[in-house]
Amino acid sequence: MQLQSIVTTPATVGSAISDEEAGALARTTVNLFKAWNLTDLEACILLGGMSARTWARWKTGARWKEGGIGRIDRDLRTRMAHLMGIHKGLRYLFTEPARGYAWIRKPNAAFGGQSALDLILRGEISDLAAMREWLDAERGAW
Repeated sequence: MQLQSIVTTPATVGSAISDEEAGALARTTVNLFKAWNLTDLEACILLGGMSARTWARWKTGARWKEGGIGRIDRDLRTRMAHLMGIHKGLRYLFTEPARGYAWIRKPNAAFGGQSALDLILRGEISDLAAMREWLDAERGAW
């Protein structure tokens, strides 16, 4: 029996988020934060200390209509990607979207009585990553 070579596909793990993808993440993040009923202060913290003025522009969408929302650095792209991962995990766990949106603020015994939002509002990327990993583990993802 002769072995045949395997055609490999280059890994895309850790690939950079393009400017177009970052713009889509920004628009989606605004919508997600509305669904989570976040305050402007909470939104700015989750976005790495974004200024209130920049957040206000994001919420109005005016900059998107003008052709751009400014530079979105690697930190912010990563934060938004983790937030979308958290959202995705909640959508898998809860068949009713409203339950997932409400869960983010509910006290949770797994978090010592704190809510998921309390934990991610500490402001570190690692907090977002840890919550995303916790949700992935809860739903049985690997």
